[in-house]
Amino acid sequence: MKEIFARLGSDFLSTIVFLVIYLATDNVVLATSVAIAGAVGQVIYSRVKGRTLGYMTWASLGLVIVLGGATLLTHDPRFVLAKPAIGHFAIGAIMLKRGWMLRYLPPIVTETIPEYVTIAGYAWAALMFALGAGVIAVASTGDMKLWAFYVSVVAIGAKVAAFGVQYVALRILVTSRIRAARA
Repeated sequence: MKEIFARLGSDFLSTIVFLVIYLATDNVVLATSVAIAGAVGQVIYSRVKGRTLGYMTWASLGLVIVLGGATLLTHDPRFVLAKPAIGHFAIGAIMLKRGWMLRYLPPIVTETIPEYVTIAGYAWAALMFALGAGVIAVASTGDMKLWAFYVSVVAIGAKVAAFGVQYVALRILVTSRIRAARA
């Protein structure tokens, strides 16, 4: 689990850096420039350490450079603000693969209620698409404070809440299935 959070943090590091710098300085150009430099530095550091870089790292770097560059050229923050939406859409698309969640859950769940695990996987994909659409909607307003609130509170809160609901639901379903099998 720790490795998953570390990988997600690494994949979204430029967004996190952008958000922190912007909230500290209220300067979009500075925040965008530091995010681009941070993303490039992250890739260079990983390559020097001999680490293989995943698809999401390369995609994130490309998005930061392209969308950040567009923001710097036009002084329009909406370009860089759309980056998390693209990440959400990409993750949502990956989550459309049937059974993607099976490797993340304990065997008692995957063996007892695999059909519900598949449904939960599709629910997560739908959540990612909805959050991505929300990022686009909020980014299109150009309101940096609203965007910062959305990506740091709403999007994260929605994922935490979904995880909690999923945990409770799967626990109830597993318990019910086991009890029914014993009866």
